[in-house]
Amino acid sequence: HALIYTAIRVLFRLQRDKRVNGDLSPLKHFVLAKKKISDVFEQLLQYVKESSEFVEGERLNVIFFLIYWRYSKTSNGKSTVVNAMLRDRVLPSGIGHTTNCFLSVEGTDEDKAYLKTEGSDEEKSIKTVNQLAHALHMDESLDAGCLVRVFWPKTKCALLRDDLVLVDSPGTDVTTQLDSWIDKFCLDADVFVLVANSESTLMNTEKHFFHKVNERLSKPNIFILNNRWDASANEPEYMEDVRKQHTDRCINFLVEELKVVDREQAPNRIFFVSAKEVLNSRMQRAQGMPENGGALAEGFEERLKEFQCFERRFEECISQSAVKTKFEQHTIRAKQIIETVQGIMDSINIEAAEKRVAAQEDREYQIDRLEFVKNQLNLLIDDTKKRIKAISEEVASKVSSAMGEEICRLNVIIDEFHADFHPSSNVLKIYKSELLSHVEEGMGKNLAFRCSSAINASVLSYQKDMIDNMLPLLPSVSQGQIHMLVPSRKFDLSYDLNCASLCSDFQENIEFQFSLGWSCLVHRYLGPANAQRALKLMDQNFQVFRTLGWRLIALSGAIYGTLYLYERLTWTTRAKERSLKRQFVDYATEKLQLIVSFTSSNCSHQVQQEMATTFARLCQQVDQTQKELEAEIRRLTANIDQLEHVQSHSKTMRHKATKLESQLEDFITQYLRLPLD
Repeated sequence: HALIYTAIRVLFRLQRDKRVNGDLSPLKHFVLAKKKISDVFEQLLQYVKESSEFVEGERLNVIFFLIYWRYSKTSNGKSTVVNAMLRDRVLPSGIGHTTNCFLSVEGTDEDKAYLKTEGSDEEKSIKTVNQLAHALHMDESLDAGCLVRVFWPKTKCALLRDDLVLVDSPGTDVTTQLDSWIDKFCLDADVFVLVANSESTLMNTEKHFFHKVNERLSKPNIFILNNRWDASANEPEYMEDVRKQHTDRCINFLVEELKVVDREQAPNRIFFVSAKEVLNSRMQRAQGMPENGGALAEGFEERLKEFQCFERRFEECISQSAVKTKFEQHTIRAKQIIETVQGIMDSINIEAAEKRVAAQEDREYQIDRLEFVKNQLNLLIDDTKKRIKAISEEVASKVSSAMGEEICRLNVIIDEFHADFHPSSNVLKIYKSELLSHVEEGMGKNLAFRCSSAINASVLSYQKDMIDNMLPLLPSVSQGQIHMLVPSRKFDLSYDLNCASLCSDFQENIEFQFSLGWSCLVHRYLGPANAQRALKLMDQNFQVFRTLGWRLIALSGAIYGTLYLYERLTWTTRAKERSLKRQFVDYATEKLQLIVSFTSSNCSHQVQQEMATTFARLCQQVDQTQKELEAEIRRLTANIDQLEHVQSHSKTMRHKATKLESQLEDFITQYLRLPLD
């Protein structure tokens, strides 16, 4: 921002009242230098703006205007000197203290002359200058620190055609506000003209003022005009002595006190003139009258040549040393700006390059990390599928074996059942329902005792292995919360025998049947299918028994009847219950054998689902890791692209700075390294 401020500040200073004409006066050198340095600063301003936009921009406006100054004690003919240079009575002059405020005279392309007061854009008639600036007719609203700008047609004064501004001041003995004057009017001055009274000598007030100026400015350009030198014609015998006395004192003032020039150059800064004579002569010439007409003191021609010599050296000083004193600082500042921006661009380029390399390395690491996660996840998926399949098959085998053993000892479970029994249908229905619940609960407990602990330990062990294998692939946040993602809990295996549905069609037979009855024996030993044929065969061969003896038959009948009677008497409710249990054991054994494979598969599926759920939760977190890595890779890629753009832009700005630096070197060579005449 400071660079922009400086560049714009200098540019606007240089651009004010920028004019080009064909005048070949010495001041043309200054105008050309000003035009070229202005062009350089225009490019510099654009460059700084681009650099600022590249970093962070801000716009400022400051107006700089170029002024050339002259100061001296009051009533020494300062205004007359200016009028003589302008070849007309423009500024108020006369005996006594005449100039009350600061008066600047600058050229205008218009044909009319006008003036403006400080703080106003109103164009006033040039005739009001005496009312505004003459001490005898001063406006009470103006004081010694005010500025009245007089605009004089360039066509009437060639001196004003090349951006020259002449400023007339109140006398240094009028007010003590020297510091404020210097701050307000002198800091940007290029040339100071001290108009002294040759009838006296340099006054301390004049010296004091220029000491102040010299403290604030580094070696200001100062000319000393010993005005009213026409008075020496009255005393020609003392002329040379007085001239030498004034010259020695002026040289001592410039060389010893102010130290603004060396002793060899000092005489070229001291002149003895009569501004009033020059003004009258030039006004007569403008009216078509002889220059030396009228009552002019002896030696006028020499004083006129002295004044013309002053004007020439004045213009040469402006065209050469003023270019150096004015534009050298701008050039130095421009080079400082360029060097500073070059340094900034180099720093940006280096920093961007370092960050780009770091980002590229980080991106490569993230890409490798993502590839590792993907490959590792694929390997774990394959391994997990195999492990889950193996554990599931192991569970199915273990449950199948345990269930087979439990079916073999089903009678033990049924014998352990005790409930109210009665052959009535209502009680019998409740009894069978409770029996089925008992069998299912008992077998479930036994299977759980035989299998669940081992299966649960196996499942938990493999879940832990899965977590350990997947932990390096999880996001750092998830690694610390793994216990929440996969809670450690006991796996409860459900066997779900569903005996009530399985044995719902069981039909008991608790009617009395003699164990030694023919049909019973046939059913027992031949089976139901062969029993029917055997009974028919018995009917067909009943005649065989007739051939046997009646005694044997009677004896056998008695024994058979006794056994029948015994069994009939012992066929109690309890016997009926035992018979039902035996029948149920046979029936349930057959039915349970049918679901061994289904139950083992169901348990295997439960284990498989439990482990697959755990693995799926872990895979979800790994997917989150992949998404985060992909997002980070995209962010790093965008950052790398931006850093590459920054590098490219900073290099472009660096090359522009090099070109501007080359233009400044050309300007220095052309304008600032010329030897002074």
